[in-house]
Amino acid sequence: MSTVNQLLEKLERAKRSYGSLQTSALIRALSDLEHKPITDVDLLIRFHENLLFLRAYPHNSRVLKKVHSVLKPFGERITQLREAEADLSPLDDVEVSGIAGTSVTSNFSYALVRWLVAKYPKLLSIDWDWFEEEERFGTTARRFLPLLEEDAMVEAHVPYREWLRAATGRINELAWLVERFEELELSDRAKAELYDSLKLHVTWKFGLPASRTRMKLSGRSIFYHDRPLIQRREISLASELNSPPIPVRRISRTEGQKILDLARETSAVRYRELHGFTYGDPGHVLRANIGRGTEIFVMGVPPEHRLPLRAYHAALVFKNGVPVAYFEGLSIFERMESGFNLYYTFREGETAWLYARILRLMRQLLGVTVFSIDPYQIGHENEEGIESGAFWFYRKLGFRPVRPELMKLTLSEERRLAADSRRRTSPSTLRKLAAGHMLFEMPVSQTRAQRSDWDRFEVRNVGLAVHRRMAKEFHSDPQKFRTQSVEFLKSKLGIETGRWPDSALSVLDSLGLVFAMVPGIGDWSAGERELGVRIIQAKAGRNEAAYLKQMQRHARLRAAIIRLGS
Repeated sequence: MSTVNQLLEKLERAKRSYGSLQTSALIRALSDLEHKPITDVDLLIRFHENLLFLRAYPHNSRVLKKVHSVLKPFGERITQLREAEADLSPLDDVEVSGIAGTSVTSNFSYALVRWLVAKYPKLLSIDWDWFEEEERFGTTARRFLPLLEEDAMVEAHVPYREWLRAATGRINELAWLVERFEELELSDRAKAELYDSLKLHVTWKFGLPASRTRMKLSGRSIFYHDRPLIQRREISLASELNSPPIPVRRISRTEGQKILDLARETSAVRYRELHGFTYGDPGHVLRANIGRGTEIFVMGVPPEHRLPLRAYHAALVFKNGVPVAYFEGLSIFERMESGFNLYYTFREGETAWLYARILRLMRQLLGVTVFSIDPYQIGHENEEGIESGAFWFYRKLGFRPVRPELMKLTLSEERRLAADSRRRTSPSTLRKLAAGHMLFEMPVSQTRAQRSDWDRFEVRNVGLAVHRRMAKEFHSDPQKFRTQSVEFLKSKLGIETGRWPDSALSVLDSLGLVFAMVPGIGDWSAGERELGVRIIQAKAGRNEAAYLKQMQRHARLRAAIIRLGS
């Protein structure tokens, strides 16, 4: 009789092969494993990840039907192992967490905890074993717990949890705390800062629908993979960026909320949070069908949660209804810093094709033509990036290091690899290559393959230049600096703010610090001044795409901000 490991090897071989014979082998391996007891947690995880991959990339309807039947009772396997007192700690690993029958514990942000409490009040609890901020908790809890000062102000080792238990009775402690925070006469930002300072760890015993085992968009037509998957060598990023437009439509607010709920769940069960998912605007979610059973849902954030200078967009990617990746884009003028994360389970999938199609969509929606990769994405202080060879993934798509010494090292390593097909780049060399940004710019030309206006740009440099001016010219007084910068900008651009909404005034307060540093702003033409005002107003508008497209029209502003950031 085959062992579990042998059956998994058969499953994995058949998974990567195509044709009727291989489909039969795949079905047999799934059937053999379906009722096989698996007491080794690592093997059970391996089985689960193969099942999820096949659910996203099924060979045909027979395979998909079998995968669903095997996954349906999967949580019972976890329960059996727990009852047998097996070591389940491997299930907590960030790459595999979220399996049915498990839970996650993390110090989630206030915004996410508030949402979780509203949706899953009975499945959440505070993990007091992680609790360390006792004094801070006591200071904050005085707002909610009458007479706590009698104990906390004069005694050491106050039993705060006992006070909380007495106050809440049978009510869920976390839900009670969140309700008290919501009653505070503070802004949402102040409430979040106060809650987050407590560093409470929350345990979420998510149910089956929110688990990775079962999470899926319903009602999708399935794209079956009856031939080999698209490989990186088959993808030309330049060609994809110039390909025909992708079908896009805006979905209803109700549909948008469902997608945001799924985005928060699929992140939280993996111990992750993404700004665009936590604060996403359900009223402005776009659905793009990029082909091969793949949908991308793109969302922005409302004005109160936007970045001061860059436009922010996030995306969740579904393959045959299964969430497989997320994307984050931070854009200024035509430049986007792109963050792409394909979930571990699906890294044998069509990664290069998927990434290229996402960038095509971003170009279409936002007009961006320059894509930057942060050093972390390619391995800087990120061993996962080193192990996966992320640098070469982007390099083979056409990205280049912007630092001359790293480009020189890249070309040298490419020559060595070409001379010896068995050679692999060492981890130490990959760490050196990951020390700087990479860039891809359209249109591709020999000149732009060597240098770009954006090579030395980092948005942090803009912020630091602003702070240096504040220190030098305003004696480090932030309020005086803000006030005078706004007044200066209003006078130079002829801005009348009497009817401006608060959101636009807030943008003026932030962007004014940067715009006031633009040399020669007083010499702008009437058209340039008018465009500058429209840029400020668009930043507070319904969709930051309009803000970006207005910026892309202002050549003098673009040149000035690139200089500040370089």
